[in-house]
Amino acid sequence: MADKAETPPTRIAIIEDDPVVRQYFMRILSASEGHDVVGVAPDIATGRALIALRPDLFLMDIGLPDGSGYDLVPEIKAGCDAKALIISAFGDRDTVVRALSAGADGYLLKDSTPAQILDGIAITLDGGAPVSPAAAVYLLDLLRNPAQAAPAPLPPADTGLTPREMDLLRAFAAGRSYKESARDLGISPHTVGNHVKSIYRKLEVRTRGDALRTIGLRT
Repeated sequence: MADKAETPPTRIAIIEDDPVVRQYFMRILSASEGHDVVGVAPDIATGRALIALRPDLFLMDIGLPDGSGYDLVPEIKAGCDAKALIISAFGDRDTVVRALSAGADGYLLKDSTPAQILDGIAITLDGGAPVSPAAAVYLLDLLRNPAQAAPAPLPPADTGLTPREMDLLRAFAAGRSYKESARDLGISPHTVGNHVKSIYRKLEVRTRGDALRTIGLRT
């Protein structure tokens, strides 16, 4: 009897701006049989080019230098049959709901273990929708109270806030400190301080709470 044909490896593309985290994901995948990393990208612009490679799955971050990762999900869905598994440091309600509403197939947090990440990839490829427990609570909110669980509106374009400044405000909305936000975003606390000054100037506010209320992340 002829041997059964070997199952081809799963083709995975990674979109992550932190080189340390990128290498971490690549080590996890290389240590597990059946996965082939076909491309990596540090931002949306470069990640967009990976769609042409037609991978089976995109493992992607949200806080990218030139925008939010979930903004690329509709393009991925339109351009190929790949799944989109978000893995982010942000677990706040608005980010989770917005990502899933954009068409993401799953949402894991970056504190997931290697085994949880591999399980999440397998579940996603099998048609499931893995969601970290800390993020799953917002799906329950969405079912119980759609109006309350709806993501906050995006800030007006005339605020001039950059994607990175918005990521920082989402971190603040999730209760992160300056130091924690710096770690999550892969920047120094000094850079966080510079971003905060820029945010205050653009929004014409003086406190973090006022900034969050101005863009709809806090009432």
